Amino acid sequence: MSSSFSCCIAFLSVICFCTKICSADSDNLQDTCPTSPSAKQTIFINGFPCKNPNDNTAPDFKTSNLTKAGNTDNFFGSSVNIVTAAELAGLNTLGLSIARTDLRVDGLVTLHSHPRASELFFVSKGTVLAGFFDTQSRAFQKILREGDVFVFPRGLLHFSLNAGYDFATAFSVFNSQNPGVVGISGAMFKTDLDMIYKITKGFLSDHIKMSLFLVLQVLTGSNSET
Repeated sequence: MSSSFSCCIAFLSVICFCTKICSADSDNLQDTCPTSPSAKQTIFINGFPCKNPNDNTAPDFKTSNLTKAGNTDNFFGSSVNIVTAAELAGLNTLGLSIARTDLRVDGLVTLHSHPRASELFFVSKGTVLAGFFDTQSRAFQKILREGDVFVFPRGLLHFSLNAGYDFATAFSVFNSQNPGVVGISGAMFKTDLDMIYKITKGFLSDHIKMSLFLVLQVLTGSNSET
């Protein structure tokens, strides 16, 4: 009797555990999803509605949005063009998106994060310094050359900087059809200005380090000297 009871308890425990796993919420594809009042109940989808499968065509799965370099004629000398399910219909429900980053000499993609995706960063042309900060404020960064790949973990602040003397291009793949982008305000740079400058020491030429430092000074309004 005691043995049967123990087996029953063990079996129920396994069932509860498996049920909990199977019923776990999936990751959101949008920032928020407040409950709609019953009087205003409407259908909202965590993503995009699907076409009738009979209407699917090959163009749904193809894009040319990343074939040309973006406009780097701006203060940071960089351009990031991302293709999500909103631009490429075939990505819907696949949990994927892709981006192209173009960096002129000394070009910088400032610190930002993707709350819903990790990022594989592949350098197809040029030399790029890529790095991220973990939750203990440790910096992880490497000089990347053509063919190199770097991983930016989900939700962590990261950046990329052209560390060479020619135009640089990189392509990224995200494990979300809508990775999201969270920038970082100038106020948050103030305590880390010296640290961000120091992590480039030993990796970059003096003129590139100075360019990065000047960019950070503008962002923070800092009058610190090197």
